[in-house]
Amino acid sequence: MSQMPIVAVVGRPNVGKSTLVNRIVGRRVAVVEARPGVTRDRREFQAEWLNRPFMLVDTGGWELTPSGELTQNIRAQTEAALAGADAVLFVTDATATVTDDDAGVAEMLRRSDTPVVLVANKSDNPQIDQDTSHLYGLGIGDPMPVSALHGRGTGDLLDRLFGLLPEVEPVEHPDIASLAIIGRPNVGKSTLLNRLLGEDRVLVSETPGTTRDPIDAIVEMDGEPFRVVDTAGIRRAPKWGDGADYYAVLRAKGVLAESDVALLMIDGSEGATHQDQRLAEEIAEAGTGLVVLLNKWDAATLEQRDWCRDSVADRLGFVGWAPVLTLSAKTGSKIKRIGGAVRVSLESLDRRIPTGELNRLVRRWQEAHPPPVRKGRRPKILYAVHAGRRPPVIVLFVAGGELGVDYLRFLENRLRNEYDFTGAPIQFRARQRASSRG
Repeated sequence: MSQMPIVAVVGRPNVGKSTLVNRIVGRRVAVVEARPGVTRDRREFQAEWLNRPFMLVDTGGWELTPSGELTQNIRAQTEAALAGADAVLFVTDATATVTDDDAGVAEMLRRSDTPVVLVANKSDNPQIDQDTSHLYGLGIGDPMPVSALHGRGTGDLLDRLFGLLPEVEPVEHPDIASLAIIGRPNVGKSTLLNRLLGEDRVLVSETPGTTRDPIDAIVEMDGEPFRVVDTAGIRRAPKWGDGADYYAVLRAKGVLAESDVALLMIDGSEGATHQDQRLAEEIAEAGTGLVVLLNKWDAATLEQRDWCRDSVADRLGFVGWAPVLTLSAKTGSKIKRIGGAVRVSLESLDRRIPTGELNRLVRRWQEAHPPPVRKGRRPKILYAVHAGRRPPVIVLFVAGGELGVDYLRFLENRLRNEYDFTGAPIQFRARQRASSRG
């Protein structure tokens, strides 16, 4: 774990906590929408002020009398974030009267020994600055006028915050592999991350779409640390009408592009769907390693298991190079196998083929099975080079026209027969070269 100071951002729903987080971090990392309940988990972001790094924890809206299981969980997550914070930014709405929820947060903070800065957000002009006397009644101290939306006052806020933080040098960690947990809503992604962590870090609910923002943490498998990201459940595009879900999906795809290996979770009682197929395509196109996890296997009947295996073979046949594991995230059954499968995938992503050996193989395959004639011309591969890793990239210099997708697939199959690329996509890139003519 990093030894950077930890700052928790707390407050009732819809006071602008995520907007403030985005302002401090300097980019749009937290889902922001003008209705309560959009942020549902603790989210951690590394930020910096005057060359001093710190960890910022965005939390869900705290409510004095939560009405349902989900809001109760949000409240519990907020309180858990406070337990590990070095300081707190208590965000309030400078333009609104103090509510029972504001007073409840204030009471909770007064009971703790954690230093607090009271943020009077939505102070968009000096007139509002002078009208924050109602916030003194919270008993937290002087309110700091801030406009998270426009950036007004955030520098002064951070100056005051850093006067409260301990002087701690960050601990450097070696590069570790990044894993993304990907899947449709409600297939058990958050349950798996909690199981790997050994704690209830991420909200688990029967309601699909509970996780909207990517949640990341460091976990250890087989004695090796990995950065694991639990992403929002990715839905089909026509269901992206909800603004928060739409941006959450975009962020999940961004996480996928930056991850080394994706853990594609499929409901073992339902089998692989068309959407699972699209997710597998996106993972392969991103050049990310892949391990397929058939979750809820303990709850699936024999008939459902047979159907699931058949559907995976049918819909995910194009990623047949990916390991397929059956497990139960809920009970922990067989999850210890994930670490080994991930290691195999990482080794495949880093595997390299010497240029001379690669060209001898390509020449042999081309002589035995020449590329098909296209528009009266037969393409010819002049040279091949293994040009990249994570993912493996094979560049082919070609004369006489395009090779075609079918022939590239033929070459990939031959290459996989010669070398073990289990768990890794292979990307072929053909570059045209003018053929020499006598």
